[in-house]
Amino acid sequence: MSNIILLNVTGRDQPGLTSSITAIMSNYGLEILDIGQSVIHDTLTWGILVRLPDQASGSGDSVLANRMLKDLLFHFHESDLQFSYQQISEEDYEHWVSEQGKNRYILTLLSRNVTAEQIARVSGITAAHGLNIDHISRLSGRRSLRNNVKDNHRSSCLEFSVRGTAPDQQKLRADFLNLTADLDADVAFQEDSIYRRNRRLVVFDMDSTLIEAEVIDLLAEAAGVGDQVAKITESAMQGELDFNDSFRQRLAMLRGLDESVLGGIARQLPLTEGAETLIRTLRSLGYRTAILSGGFTYFARYLQEQLGIDYIHANELDMVDGKVTGQVKGDIVNGERKATLLQQMAAEEGISLNQVIAVGDGANDLPMLSVAGLGIAFRAKPMVKQSARQSISTLGLDSILYLLGFSEKDLKSLD
Repeated sequence: MSNIILLNVTGRDQPGLTSSITAIMSNYGLEILDIGQSVIHDTLTWGILVRLPDQASGSGDSVLANRMLKDLLFHFHESDLQFSYQQISEEDYEHWVSEQGKNRYILTLLSRNVTAEQIARVSGITAAHGLNIDHISRLSGRRSLRNNVKDNHRSSCLEFSVRGTAPDQQKLRADFLNLTADLDADVAFQEDSIYRRNRRLVVFDMDSTLIEAEVIDLLAEAAGVGDQVAKITESAMQGELDFNDSFRQRLAMLRGLDESVLGGIARQLPLTEGAETLIRTLRSLGYRTAILSGGFTYFARYLQEQLGIDYIHANELDMVDGKVTGQVKGDIVNGERKATLLQQMAAEEGISLNQVIAVGDGANDLPMLSVAGLGIAFRAKPMVKQSARQSISTLGLDSILYLLGFSEKDLKSLD
């Protein structure tokens, strides 16, 4: 008999099972090579890879191994558990050991409701690219079926631990992006590195990211030029126009707007779903937060006070005698400026760029999304989603916490 054995146990979970099983194993001097346990709806799945003492592996000494298995079998029968085992050759075990050097990734499936089709498609793409799923866990909380009222803000999340090397990473990401459009779900695929749960700074675009509006469009409506400005804004966010030129063009149309209009707009800014929860949680965990916006500091300061943002960088709205001049004041915060500011803040905080998260929706956010360790296109324009490494369109901003590996249970402990 081989001196390496894989044992699998299933059945109803009971207190003390792990202790009682390993106590029997300890009588035979077993070495534990690997162990894993999960419980779903009070049903236990327990696996353990053990190595028998050398004297138990020879053909003349297999009695010891058989006695151990018999004792375990009797215990499992008494505990109403199902039990199976298989012998593992030393060659297979060494091959398994060599696999641990392979690249490891975290795949996160985000949806309002996770379906079998979503899992089938995600796992199918994973397998098609030569990757193995080692572990699946649920990060979202359990959902009651008694309340039939549709919850438009509910979230579901599964996390997959994936091993292997995809021959074409770009094709893999494209396949996942195409899937999200078909199944009303998002799939994030990131390297499982030490930085994943060690990010320290999160920077946000403001318009259409932290808030569900473009402030310059709201100002334009108040100035009576809403349609003209909105068209320019959309083209700029799609990357069809130079941001600086489009910004000057839109700002000029606001000339003469009374300063009193600004306060009313600021008080009615619609926060994006999950924004308050995300910022509150990040603050409680010690993260620093910032707004890097091509919009205006007047509104960024308002959000800073409302949400508790640490830093803001945006454009100063030039005013003379209580009226908007329509002129640019200072340097425009465009895409390149956002990326530069992000790098400066990381240096000032004394952290690596790998510890920075950037979140945005428009073409002018791509530079900062590309330099951050985790760049997320949030409810973004198509060309931005295709260019960014990660994309979320289905859930709210607080779903970013799932990408950091936090479960709903983890977050409840902060309350």
